[in-house]
Order: sequence, then structure tokens, then C-alpha cells
Amino acid sequence: MNEKAAGGAPVREAALARRSAPKVTDVSPDDAELRSLIAAAGRVADHASLEPWRLVALRGDARARLGDALVEAAGLEGPDAEKLRGKPLRAPLLVAVVARTQEGHPKVPVWEQDAMAAGVAHLLSLLLDEAGWGVMWRTGPHVRHDAVAAVHGLAPGEHLLGWLYVGGVPADASRDRHRPVDASRFLTTLD
Repeated sequence: MNEKAAGGAPVREAALARRSAPKVTDVSPDDAELRSLIAAAGRVADHASLEPWRLVALRGDARARLGDALVEAAGLEGPDAEKLRGKPLRAPLLVAVVARTQEGHPKVPVWEQDAMAAGVAHLLSLLLDEAGWGVMWRTGPHVRHDAVAAVHGLAPGEHLLGWLYVGGVPADASRDRHRPVDASRFLTTLD
């Protein structure tokens, strides 16, 4: 292991320790802490320095408006609608991940721009987890619906990739980690 790799051990440890938190408490990082973590997450690899992403924080009533938009997108009524309406209320903070893509860019295809936005989201989830917050990346069948886009104020060329649900880690939450990844299953070598 080279000197630089030895110094990178905290990043490896944070990656190995990361775990999705499906249930969180009603506390969340304030805007200052969130901005600090976003500044670090924004260092993700960015071909042509396009910065093809942005994040939208949803707190309080904004989460309820998202629930209403999800119900509209699903066309539901009754108990099923109420269940769906309540999903954004599972965490005190939702961070919407928005890809801001440029069609026809000469060097960076749209899929790569989406990958950059997803990279920011993943790095932010890792940083939030390392800072002691519970985080779960959620999507769903209505993530690209017009009503859902309207709640987030999406502009032309922007589309939603999902939300990071963020909150406190319950005292009784298990922090057991998933089984180790068998890297040999995912790595091949071309000679």
C-alpha cells in the first residue's frame, strides 16, 4: 500500500461502515451542516466540469406537498392514497437529487451527467452516515411525474433521481452492517 492509500483509510472505513437507515428520528442536520457536507460531496468526478446536479431540501410542509403530488401521480384515493401521502413524512429532511442535463453535449452524454448527479447523492449519503445521521436513498414509480417535478420547481433539462431521507438514528437501531462484499464476484481482468 502506498503512502497516499494508507492516509485514505478513513474513507474506506466510512464506506465499509455505511448502512441505509429505513427508520429515523425527528432530528436532522441544520442547513449549515448540510451545506458543509454538500461542499464535500460536490467533489465527485465531473467530466468537463458541468456540475450537472443540484439538491433540494424538503422540510416541514414541503414534505406534505410532495405527498400530495405522489398521490396525484399515482391517481389513488382512500387508504392507499393516505399511505402514499405519508411516505415523505418518514424523515424530517428529504434531500431531492436533481440531474441538470445538457442534451447533445459534445463530450459528456446524458447518462454520464446522470451518473455524476448520482455520485453526488451517494457521496452525500456516505458523508451524512459518517456524521452520525440516518440516511436512506428512496425512489419510486412517480419520481419522473410532472406533479412531482412541479413540487421541486424543476426547470427544463432537469429530472429527479430520488430523495435522501435523513434524520437521527434511533437509540435502538441496529448498526449491524451488511454481509461483506465478495469483490471477486464483481471484478474481471482482461489480459
